Amino acid sequence: MQLNQYIDHTILKPTTTSADIEKLCSEAIQYSFAAVCVPPPFIKKAKELTAGTLVRVATVIGFPFGYSAVEAKLAEILLAIVDGADELDVVINLIALKNNDWEYLANEINHIMPIAKQQDKVVKIIIESGVLTTEEIAKCCELYDAAGIDYLKTSTGYAETGATLAAVQQMRANLPPEVQIKASGGIRTYEFAKQLIEAGATRLGCSASVAIVKGAPAENEGY
Repeated sequence: MQLNQYIDHTILKPTTTSADIEKLCSEAIQYSFAAVCVPPPFIKKAKELTAGTLVRVATVIGFPFGYSAVEAKLAEILLAIVDGADELDVVINLIALKNNDWEYLANEINHIMPIAKQQDKVVKIIIESGVLTTEEIAKCCELYDAAGIDYLKTSTGYAETGATLAAVQQMRANLPPEVQIKASGGIRTYEFAKQLIEAGATRLGCSASVAIVKGAPAENEGY
């Protein structure tokens, strides 16, 4: 299996440097990864470094906890679009979810989607599956499918539990084929990456991408 085409080569550490982004983009071009996923301040640099290639530039919104106000997320999205991001990985408001405020979540996504889609941006919604019940995951599938998102994404990589086969399988069973799945968080081996794809994921968020595609053991590096 050619895993490179599924991978969003990722660095989202709060201590990320310009040198880190240069290395990330160079590797993404070398291994033909689908995208790089970078902190918002590095969107412009990543766009410059990947110009003329097929590597897309993704960034995160409301990351990593998701409890920013809707207005703050919209501001982040607008800035990311201006800077040239192709894809937006948006963390939902987990406080609203855990307080059973699905109306808030519907309002949030219904404000986000028109802005993103007007600019033809890919929207990936991060639900942090590792802290959700199966019932909550199922409700997320229903809500975000109705909103017209492109991908439902498992995790930020900052929760105790990242991507799991069970979460991907449940998401795939509860979503129509046109809504894709991105698995992320704790993916460090070729075998696990392959299993996630077989379970239904079509994108993988990885920081250990090079080691994964080489089938080599990865260093214990953060997401």
